[in-house]
Amino acid sequence: MDEPPERLTTKPSWLISQLAVYVRRLAFEGFAAAGARGYHYRILAALHEFGPASQAELGRRCRVDRSDVVAAVGELAGRGFVERTPDPGHGRRNRVTLTEDGLRQLRRMDEVLDRVQDDLLGPLSAEDRQTLTRLLGRVLAHHEPH
Repeated sequence: MDEPPERLTTKPSWLISQLAVYVRRLAFEGFAAAGARGYHYRILAALHEFGPASQAELGRRCRVDRSDVVAAVGELAGRGFVERTPDPGHGRRNRVTLTEDGLRQLRRMDEVLDRVQDDLLGPLSAEDRQTLTRLLGRVLAHHEPH
């Protein structure tokens, strides 16, 4: 196989972008096999961790555009994974709640992502994986809006 120039392979930005393409494909394929999409995972995970939320809250928390949240919540509701009910404190807002079926789907998707992590980080020890995760989290936190 043709090797990329060293000038690229020594740049973390290039390495991260190459891995992002690879992991996006792995996650997409794994979620598709589970009948899901990445937005579904984000929303179900947020509802599980933080409880019922408005669609706007989910968009902000999951970093998903509002129109994409509406579509994803609609898909999830159609499959019985979430329930949308009117928010009694705000007439024009819906509250989205995780269902038991949604929790089961979240657990299936967790298994998919665990396999993706193992595939992606296969050559690293458990300690190296923790270090990489910590360092990537620190870099991301530095660049996120405050």
